Amino acid sequence: MLKNIILKQKKEKEQYLTFNYVSRTKEPFGKKWLSSNLIKVILGPRRAGKSVFCLMLLKDCSFMYFNFDDEILTSVGGVSTDELMKELHSVYGNIKNILFDEIQNLPAWELFVNRLHREGYNVVLTGSNSRLLSKELATALTGRHIPIEILTFDFKEFLRAKNFQIDPEYGSLPQKHGELLKLMEEYLINGGFPEVVVSNLDPKDYLEVLFDSLLFKDVVKRHRVKFSTQISNLGSHLVNNFASFYSLRKLQVMLNLKSITTTEKYTKYLEEAYLIFSLFLYSPKSEQRIKSPRKVYVVDNGFISAKAIQHSPDKGKLMENMVFIELVRRGIKPNRELFYYKTRNNREVDFMVKNGTKVVELIQVCYEAKNLEVEQREVNALLEASKELKVKKLIILTWDDKRQIEQDGVSVCFKPLWEWLLKEDQV
Repeated sequence: MLKNIILKQKKEKEQYLTFNYVSRTKEPFGKKWLSSNLIKVILGPRRAGKSVFCLMLLKDCSFMYFNFDDEILTSVGGVSTDELMKELHSVYGNIKNILFDEIQNLPAWELFVNRLHREGYNVVLTGSNSRLLSKELATALTGRHIPIEILTFDFKEFLRAKNFQIDPEYGSLPQKHGELLKLMEEYLINGGFPEVVVSNLDPKDYLEVLFDSLLFKDVVKRHRVKFSTQISNLGSHLVNNFASFYSLRKLQVMLNLKSITTTEKYTKYLEEAYLIFSLFLYSPKSEQRIKSPRKVYVVDNGFISAKAIQHSPDKGKLMENMVFIELVRRGIKPNRELFYYKTRNNREVDFMVKNGTKVVELIQVCYEAKNLEVEQREVNALLEASKELKVKKLIILTWDDKRQIEQDGVSVCFKPLWEWLLKEDQV
């Protein structure tokens, strides 16, 4: 049985290696670490391209492959790791490179991986649960692993998939500029799940089914949630209220959940499955950070368009969600280096970026900033926060407005979203 699964997966692997794929922004980073003796852990939502990313990293070397997300394994009640290694070597021979897909489905996987690491295997893992990055990895593989997070396509990858050649001059060429904005609107609405971008799938139908299946597989089934309707309602509510504030107490009352503890637990399950992120208020006082309302963001804008009940897209909020996810892609950790901020006069700044103990950047997101009242509201919030936090880098990301203004001796840069998304340097 096990050998048949390995042979079937080997055939699939070899077939996948013959395909052409969109190159990913993190490939150079992954290749840099590939030959190290650290365990490479590729994390991110399902269907975001983690397995393909690994295949591309390993394509020039011989490697064994096993996917723990095979439904046959569930039906036979799991797998013996000793038996697995014996059968892998009987199929592949004496090979030390190994790729394990969806490792979180193997009970006590960290003990098994640790053993392989001690035995000299070069191990690459994928997982669709962010808790792997924190609790399990921190306790079991401390100092012996390198995490690489692969989310859905960024805008550069999206444009490569659409065969649109990126050139900084496009901002000044009307035809190309118009094509670029049209593609950005498609990306804003449909998101960057690879199968949506490269195939002629209906984004809404595909992503609605994907969201529901991820909710069932990675939340309800994994955590044995008894009241699946409640957690489904919670997921739908948070997606419908993306880029908005929520409090655990209000969610508990609204959705008739058992307790605040249950509400927080369910919310964490959704975060672990890479469906949503929660962003805290920045404050030097930890009590204020914990007690203040949180903002919710969705892992991909396509899920919002598929699941949210809306008369027309709120492009300003979709832009804000896109900016948040891009900051996460760039390695900025929510609630450690990335927060929202409120000034003493209760003016809100969408994103505050830290580097160590220093605040380095404040970002506002605004679809249309040419209205004088809107402009002043956004600028005043940044200027006020700039004084309080002693930070000079102030950016307002707009749909297509580029200029700079000076006020109170401070510069505020208005930057088109497409230009910010395409920049080469990381924050």
